[in-house]
Amino acid sequence: MEMLTRVKSISEFVARVLEQQPDAIVWQGEQVVLPSVTDYQRLLDEHLGQCTNETEANRLVRQLRQRWYATIAAADLLQQMSLEQVLAHITATADAFISASLAWLYPRFCERFGTPRDEDGTTLPLLVIGMGKLGGGELNFSSDIDLIFCYPQQGETDHPRKPIENSVFFTRLAQALVNMLDQITADGRVFRVDLRLRPFGQSGPVVASLSALEYYYQEQGRDWERYAMVKARIIGAEPNYQHQLSALLRPFVYRRYIDFSAIDALRKMKSLITQETRRRGLERNIKLGPGGIREIEFIAQAFQLIRGGQQRQLQTQSIYQAYRAIAELGLLTPETVDELLDCYTVLRKMEHVLQQLNDEQTQTLPDDDAAQQRISLAYQKPWREIDELIKITMTRVHQHFRQVIGDPDAEDEEAGELQLLWQDMIEDDTAVDVLIDLGLAKATAQLIWQQVNQLRMDVRKRGSGPRGRKAMARLVPLLLERIVQFADSDSVLERVFQVLRKIMTRTAYVELLVENSGAREQLIKLCRASSWLTQQLATYPLLLDELIDPQHLYQLPQLEEYPALLDEFLLRLPEQEQDLEAQMDALRQARQVLQLKVAAADISGALPLMKVSDHLSYLAEAIIAKVVRLAWFQLTEKHGNPPGRDIDNMGFAVLAYGKLGGLELGYGSDLDLVFITDSDYSGETNGPKAIEVQQFYLRLAQRILHLFTTRTLVGTLYEVDMRLRPSGKAGLLVSRVDTFAGYLREDAWTWELQALVRARPVFGSPELCQRLIDIRQQQLSLKRDRTSLREQVLSMREKMREHLQAKVEGFEFDVKQGAGGITDLEFLVQFLVLCYAHEHSELTEFTDNIRILEQAAQVGLMQSEQAQNLINAYIGEREVAHQLALDDRGNVTRRNLEEYRHTVIDAWRYWLTD
Repeated sequence: MEMLTRVKSISEFVARVLEQQPDAIVWQGEQVVLPSVTDYQRLLDEHLGQCTNETEANRLVRQLRQRWYATIAAADLLQQMSLEQVLAHITATADAFISASLAWLYPRFCERFGTPRDEDGTTLPLLVIGMGKLGGGELNFSSDIDLIFCYPQQGETDHPRKPIENSVFFTRLAQALVNMLDQITADGRVFRVDLRLRPFGQSGPVVASLSALEYYYQEQGRDWERYAMVKARIIGAEPNYQHQLSALLRPFVYRRYIDFSAIDALRKMKSLITQETRRRGLERNIKLGPGGIREIEFIAQAFQLIRGGQQRQLQTQSIYQAYRAIAELGLLTPETVDELLDCYTVLRKMEHVLQQLNDEQTQTLPDDDAAQQRISLAYQKPWREIDELIKITMTRVHQHFRQVIGDPDAEDEEAGELQLLWQDMIEDDTAVDVLIDLGLAKATAQLIWQQVNQLRMDVRKRGSGPRGRKAMARLVPLLLERIVQFADSDSVLERVFQVLRKIMTRTAYVELLVENSGAREQLIKLCRASSWLTQQLATYPLLLDELIDPQHLYQLPQLEEYPALLDEFLLRLPEQEQDLEAQMDALRQARQVLQLKVAAADISGALPLMKVSDHLSYLAEAIIAKVVRLAWFQLTEKHGNPPGRDIDNMGFAVLAYGKLGGLELGYGSDLDLVFITDSDYSGETNGPKAIEVQQFYLRLAQRILHLFTTRTLVGTLYEVDMRLRPSGKAGLLVSRVDTFAGYLREDAWTWELQALVRARPVFGSPELCQRLIDIRQQQLSLKRDRTSLREQVLSMREKMREHLQAKVEGFEFDVKQGAGGITDLEFLVQFLVLCYAHEHSELTEFTDNIRILEQAAQVGLMQSEQAQNLINAYIGEREVAHQLALDDRGNVTRRNLEEYRHTVIDAWRYWLTD
């Protein structure tokens, strides 16, 4: 037969099917014989009714698919069918395969799990919603099918022994249906099934109830989903379910008013498609290229979305019916509609020919001669004429598109390529290619895409409203555009996304970052510099307010200005909100904001490490003073003042040990504090509820600790460690000054005297503070047996090393506890003070290690070169430890610190060995 020979020479697919099934195509003379559109379902039901297992059913549906599609391809390639007939047949076969396969599977699942029913006992079906061209009745030859699964309502199956939830039953049934259609066997597959249009995309449940769908589209639905839902159609179910679905979707898809915002959404979608077309070199793509099929669909859907709420005749899944309504309503002239539909016919016809060559999903015109000759044979025209027809057609379409939708080439301010990554339907490979095109290595691009994809899913799951979702859709590409420029882009993005996850539901913060490029830049800079800072920004989003003005962020106060700044924060509280909780939160916010300023200056390189510690220490001192005063005020309001005491003369002091005592405070440091009083404990307070003086100071200490450590919504102020007080945990919270002096003189362990080296008063009256300074100096200046002291110091150091040193491997080094590390140097300084201060009282003047070493050199105890080398080592190691703390990486480093370590180890051997 001439026609048979011709069609086989055009289509490898038809030839292949006829090789496997010689009688696949039925001929009547030179005419191809097709089943009627209404017969496909019946024929499938009859054939499947004879199948007893899944293997037989899978083989049958695949062989029938090949037979019917070869028949449709032959009739189409021989120009024996109009486009509308081809579309009707392809859609009818798809409907039949879905409905018949489901009808075959459903009773088998009911036998295993029981029949799903509602509260009234009515049997419930699995509802299959066809989307896209399947929903519109315009499926192309080698198309995927876009499906959404749902069921009428919750309930459970009627299994007599093990009923299951309807949701579980329908999920399993849907998965089985997808396998029956999509699984590749020796006979191929029926359809590629795409479920990504369902609520929440790939991260959403496979099946949802109708009420869950309604809630989702009311609360979460986005612009592109409105566009997609124009085509939604339930396949093969009773008509009342389609009515339910239409009623459910109508308020979401079709607005009551004329909705011109829809055109912006469509324009943006087209802009993204255009970018993807250019990126992948798809200008010859008759679907996605300029003037392609997608633009004809967009024109119709623009009118449907804009006016469909008022003009019900526009509410249709069919592109043909939509264009007829557009002409009837006078939205476009009949001539324009006719021209667009003619162009649609030309392009869809070409799309089918391209796909019928080898049953491949392609819409790109071929460059190779062989494919062009086969297309020419199908059209019975020279390729040059066909190519010219397509060009003219696409030019006409694009002109109409620009008049209706606008210029897709107009650059939206944020319509960069990276916006493609925020679109739900983007393929993984495409997303990775976009990032590779920006200069990223493939492995990095894959990591970044995973992070973006996960964030998209997280945003979908956590409702932030349409405004919040739009803001995130604008923000993420803007952040990506900057971050991909860094060599460490994947780790930077991970940190920035850590902050975004905390603020994604707080639209004001997201919009702040969208609108303020300086704030975005500072967020990226701070996150890149420090894992600890990232955590701070994520935990306390109010800090983002500080990013608005970079100049303000980096403008540090003078050290003596911190008390006044704290007062400013408290004064901002409205008078009616100046209660204890509000004051506690204000102090916490003040500490976080001021600490952020220090950190910003720190990472910018504008502040050396010692100055960083100075700022953090002075800030802590100012907060201690404010907390003590707040606690005093609250207590005296109720109990009155102790005899002879008031807010200006409390008879109370705070002695700081450790890092605060040594002016070496870090960002996350605890406060090691001891509370001292010089008040006479005899007598009572003078308030309405008088208490004994000793009880008053105990409650004052408890109140101070409460203000510091209570966790509010804004976090804690500082963690406070009181274990260095006399007798440790067993001792009183407040020590009288004489008792404190006596304890140091008679009962203190050597390690407590070592701690005293770094102790200094940070709050109290000048007289009491001076007395504490004198007690410290007197105690440190006592003469001690050098051998005994050395043994005790060495013993304590070994115990500490055993308990605290991190496990290290290879070239790793614990910069704090390792041999030659920070703690060794601190112990060495403490030994020098305890051993030689009786000869050189100058060693007790300061509490920080650097100035003690300087004093040791000045008094001739230590050679200046050794002192300076130790100072350099201390600063160098502390800088490394400081950076590790900013990065939240513990104390272990691979940095080469051998020179510093040897300096400390040599000095240790010199001073602490025989």
